[in-house]
Amino acid sequence: MDIFYPIKLFADWAIFSVLKLSPNNLWGESINFFIYDTIKILALLYFIILAVSVIRTYVPQEKIKKILSKKNKLTGHFLASALGIITPFCSCSAVPLFLGFVEAGVPLGITFSFLVASPMINEIALAMLWGMFGIKIAIVYVMSGMAIAILSGVIIEKMKVEHLLKDATLQDEKQNLMNGTIRVSLKRRINYAQAYTTQLLKKIWIYVIIGIGLGAWIHGYVPSEFLMKYVGPEKWYAVPLATLIGIPLYSNAAGVIPIINSLFEKGIGLGTALAFMMAVTALSLPEFLILKRVMKTKLILIFATIVGTGIIFTGYLFNLI
Repeated sequence: MDIFYPIKLFADWAIFSVLKLSPNNLWGESINFFIYDTIKILALLYFIILAVSVIRTYVPQEKIKKILSKKNKLTGHFLASALGIITPFCSCSAVPLFLGFVEAGVPLGITFSFLVASPMINEIALAMLWGMFGIKIAIVYVMSGMAIAILSGVIIEKMKVEHLLKDATLQDEKQNLMNGTIRVSLKRRINYAQAYTTQLLKKIWIYVIIGIGLGAWIHGYVPSEFLMKYVGPEKWYAVPLATLIGIPLYSNAAGVIPIINSLFEKGIGLGTALAFMMAVTALSLPEFLILKRVMKTKLILIFATIVGTGIIFTGYLFNLI
């Protein structure tokens, strides 16, 4: 049985029995969609972020830097991409860690693998994709995101673009009591993880609500014919157009995944919808402005071109699948 079935039963009872809305009515269908997805996604977010936060307390940041620097290059790219899954959930918050790795002497290509993977395939994206599309799509998405991150880092490494970095220094990062450098009890780690999870959810819940709300509106009221006319799966330009539209926008997975879920249900190709999401989360103008502190414009353009090409390829691949 679907593990989310009890939530579905509750949403149906609340909307169709208590509020007496009709399941055949667009308003009732949209409200039902909103209630069901909100409860399901917030529950998934809480438990997955909590689990990842506990794991994170066992991994000291200095040890991470040493591992990424000493391993062979391909292994370093893979580890950096994997690290991105359990670190900051948007592109702008990933940049400080990226800069810290650069200053610590981690190879530039490996740091770029981290920078791409962190906002694209973190635990929030995993939880929401699992909740809306199922575990298979979530796993395939994680694998494709890691492939883009690894290949982007390898290409940048081969290009030898270190001379395009600017001199910049960061203030010493505040050491967290729970960064893995101090022996503490499991109970204390769980307490820390609960506090961190609650704090993070307080920051992103509004994005979840807005994203699901917009998704519910698209789900109930935006005609399928309108969307199919301009960005249907048969349109060859749909994937690159979705990627370009996503770049000027800024959000995190919490805000954009409910929107792509509704677009997909309206008939938009999954690859097109995912390309839009990947562009919004991994290639954003605020991120570029922050990176301008430490990169010359040419390097930012190289980074955006490589990642954008990978996103477009992945979009076409998902549409074919």
